[in-house]
Amino acid sequence: MSPRAAWRLESLGFGDVYDYENGKLDWLAAGLPTEGTNASRPRAGDVSRKEVPTCGIKERLRDVANRVRGQGWDAAVVVSGERVVLGLLRSKELSKEPDQPVEAAMRPGPSTFRPFVAIDEMARFMTEHNLESAPITTSDGRLVGLLLRGDVVARPREGC
Repeated sequence: MSPRAAWRLESLGFGDVYDYENGKLDWLAAGLPTEGTNASRPRAGDVSRKEVPTCGIKERLRDVANRVRGQGWDAAVVVSGERVVLGLLRSKELSKEPDQPVEAAMRPGPSTFRPFVAIDEMARFMTEHNLESAPITTSDGRLVGLLLRGDVVARPREGC
């Protein structure tokens, strides 16, 4: 926000005015609240599963596969200690040689999507690219959740 806009808001009686220097897209990518006509549209960050299996790159694949399957999942997101997405383990990778470290089995640098992407857009993309799941991250790569194709394709379409 410009200093002029901040001053105007203060003159209108707003007491807590902040200058968010990273811009509107970064605000949206962080999944922060929005207002306006599009604010009520479902977004990837709203629909993504927040409690998803995660693991570190040094864990043994056997341990991760057992934990993930025990929780009823067929995928895990490989993250750093700060929850930055490093890779993805889908069922194919979870079935690889069990004694290897996750780092050797994972799909490194998976495509990630921001929380503000519309559900209709995600459903179309995931169907066209045959993706069962997609990591949703903030602009600095931190995991927000895992979006499942079944969760977005099954949703009623906007305006229907």
